[in-house]
Amino acid sequence: MVDIFLANYDALLEALFLTIRVTLGSLVLGCAIGLLFAFFRLSHLKIWNYIANVYLALIRGMPMIVQIAILYFGISSIVSLPQYWAGVLALAIHNGAYISEIFRGAIVSIDKGQMEASRSLGMTYALAMRRIILPQAIKRALPSLGNQFIICLKESSLVAYIGMSDLWGTTIAIAGTNYQPLKTYVVTGVYYLVLVLIFSYVFNKLEAKYRLKQS
Repeated sequence: MVDIFLANYDALLEALFLTIRVTLGSLVLGCAIGLLFAFFRLSHLKIWNYIANVYLALIRGMPMIVQIAILYFGISSIVSLPQYWAGVLALAIHNGAYISEIFRGAIVSIDKGQMEASRSLGMTYALAMRRIILPQAIKRALPSLGNQFIICLKESSLVAYIGMSDLWGTTIAIAGTNYQPLKTYVVTGVYYLVLVLIFSYVFNKLEAKYRLKQS
């Protein structure tokens, strides 16, 4: 396996950075989508609730690989996007459904009295949400967002099936030329494991930092 690692180091390292970029891009965009649909779910208007529920039902009801294929080819048929952004958008729409529930739960967990107190001081709902509720909700959501990041990192391998040369896509290409699929897959598995351990450590440190600030 060491020979496979050394022979393909440059290609796998480039693919590793692409995997990180895809994950970060899809999580940032997914957080924006998730926050929007969290507000839809919290809205008193039934039309927004209905839209959010349909979105969540569609995402939860289909395998992710099917969603990525539908979203990728659907997006490509409407507007010409670089492959990277098409893959990021597909992953963001998928992860946004789960992130929306993370944000909704965190917002609901904040004492309602804080919103009432903010409104009594003359703040609008939007201003109170932005200055008082959301900062606390984001801190409470951080552990779950960290878990979702790790899930997205691993699920990003599915973009290989729409032609992207991410870590898994590059691995498939290498295994097809060296005829040593098992050893090649193990090498790639180590790459993913190291990434997961690094980002898990980072998120654990962030959680500990915010816990200290709150205590």
